[in-house]
Amino acid sequence: QVQLVESGGGLVQAGGSLRLSCAASGRTFSIKAMGWFRQAPGKEREFVARISVVSGGSTYYADSVKGRFTISRDNAKNLVYLQMNSLKPEDTAVYYCAASTASYTLPIGMVNSWGQGTQVTVSS
Repeated sequence: QVQLVESGGGLVQAGGSLRLSCAASGRTFSIKAMGWFRQAPGKEREFVARISVVSGGSTYYADSVKGRFTISRDNAKNLVYLQMNSLKPEDTAVYYCAASTASYTLPIGMVNSWGQGTQVTVSS
């Protein structure tokens, strides 16, 4: 089992920045990929960004956040970060940290572990 705890959400004005953190514990050695999803009210949970935890740490982003968000990791501390810049009101959502022990590409159907979620609200 892998447990995930997010932190760093909050309220920010459009154009501002926030950094989310995700701390993993438990059987972290089994994780292949970690990332972030988000869910806005009335919408389905959607992919935001992922990072491989193997050597090289390849990253991948949703088109909607590419160039504005950056995912990074600290394997020694079992931490994953999401730096969010140039935030827009449409980025408002609950952000969930996710981990997969089965896939390096983190499709939502292969996410084994979810964090509890952290609210990000961007005012216009």
